[in-house]
Amino acid sequence: MFGLTRATERGVPGLLRTAPGRHTELLDMKSLCRTSLRIMALQPDEFYDHAVAAADSARRLPLARMTGWEISPFEPDGLRVAPLRPPVLPEAARHGEDPSDCNVCRNRDEGIWFDDHWRLAQITGVGVPLVLMLYPRDHYDMADLPDELAAELGLLSTRIVRHMQALPHVSRAHVYRIGDGAAHLHIWFFARPEGQAQLYGSWLVVWDDLLPEYPADVAEADAAIVADALVASYGGRRSATSESPADPGRLDQTAMTHEPR
Repeated sequence: MFGLTRATERGVPGLLRTAPGRHTELLDMKSLCRTSLRIMALQPDEFYDHAVAAADSARRLPLARMTGWEISPFEPDGLRVAPLRPPVLPEAARHGEDPSDCNVCRNRDEGIWFDDHWRLAQITGVGVPLVLMLYPRDHYDMADLPDELAAELGLLSTRIVRHMQALPHVSRAHVYRIGDGAAHLHIWFFARPEGQAQLYGSWLVVWDDLLPEYPADVAEADAAIVADALVASYGGRRSATSESPADPGRLDQTAMTHEPR
């Protein structure tokens, strides 16, 4: 059976049991690991075989139901799925796996809002009204964040969403963390334009790539409104230091492309 293997200590979650009238106690995980079987995630080749079993002879999967949704940017007629490629291991290193070669670290003083731990930047050349990106100023990925910064991330994300959704003609702020392209944590915030029902949901980032560029002067003004509101609600400042102005428009495209990764 796919994925059925003897449990090992690595990756086995803690299990709890409660005896009547007694406190909940933690099971002896080492003993459990030595004696039990559990379902494991599919290995790369198993996942590929499982997926290809549902494909045609050219390894093309059938169109998903979501291509028939009203919000899909594509009509199903004539659309086909690219052949599924076998897994490649080891995976290619992400940009910035070595902090000394991380462009996001080098750009730690660029953006529209800053505090000692975080910076917010505007992504230019987009099709939706506004795209912002939040970075830790020091080199962390999401799983590496100290608890203090993780708590700050939650509050900051909430405030950024609140201020973006307060902009005229912005109905929703979508939030994405993907992380496959760069090792330095980067959180995307996409503003969905009011009334455009086709731009609902997970297709928004695809529509953004198809739409013509949104007027840059309007987007820059809206970005400044969000940054000023963040200073008022959360703290921080509009420049990397109190003496030097921020440069909201300059982003290093080597560190990222305009595609959530």
